[in-house]
Amino acid sequence: MACATWLHSSPLTHTLLPFFYRRTTIPSSFRRFTSAGRFILTSNRVKHPLMAVQAQARRGFSFKEDEVASSADLYFEAPLKIVEYPDPILRAKNKRIDTFDDNLKKLVNEMFDIMYKTDGIGLSAPQVGINVQLMVFNPAGERGVGEEIVLVNPRVNKYAKKVVLFNEGCLSFPGIYADVESVIVTLQRPESVKIDARDITGARFVVNLSGLPARVFQHEFDHLQGILFFDRMTDEVIDSIRAELQALEKKYEDKTGVPSPESIDTCQRKKVAAGFGKS
Repeated sequence: MACATWLHSSPLTHTLLPFFYRRTTIPSSFRRFTSAGRFILTSNRVKHPLMAVQAQARRGFSFKEDEVASSADLYFEAPLKIVEYPDPILRAKNKRIDTFDDNLKKLVNEMFDIMYKTDGIGLSAPQVGINVQLMVFNPAGERGVGEEIVLVNPRVNKYAKKVVLFNEGCLSFPGIYADVESVIVTLQRPESVKIDARDITGARFVVNLSGLPARVFQHEFDHLQGILFFDRMTDEVIDSIRAELQALEKKYEDKTGVPSPESIDTCQRKKVAAGFGKS
């Protein structure tokens, strides 16, 4: 997701889109202002009871108020560019947004623009170099199709005990999802989640997500916690993409002239909380 670009067959979009059009579940303000992704689904959508999140502090955040983003933190220049691994921006702390103005709307517009241009279906603010708690996504992966979703300062309240396997890619890891034959990253995550968030106007709301929307959200939410999708991979899966990760590290060093801030060969991957499991 861009979050990631996902690998998908075209019928998936038509299967899951009705979920987003249930106005009783998602308020109109949850969408953009009222104004192609690819994905492979390996399990059928099933409804399951949600369980409360009890290990959030271990995941890298807590219920305490986060540091508030300043106007400087929200400054950006268009067009936005995707930040690639191993840029330290992807690991930095993301601040809470407390100002809902035209600048934020412009940022959201720019995030959607770069998301579509890079064939993504989701994108988090740190992936475009802005360390704030903001994500956008559209499971349809195409402008003018589906529903454009904006989540500000999201928090996970509950998640399903049932986990499902999906094949994931990430715009910050170019090439790792590109060849379906050689590199497919399979992760398991809860099938559904219940979240609290603010919309683009600052209004609070609660929403339940399941299927592909839940999957996209969880990938993007990881980015807001400084968690990258290889942090959730088994050693076996890591080994299958090691060469690609090393190539990205070298690309960063060649571009910046400084050593890579992390190495897949030496770094200890982040530990993630129960409920958002590894593959």
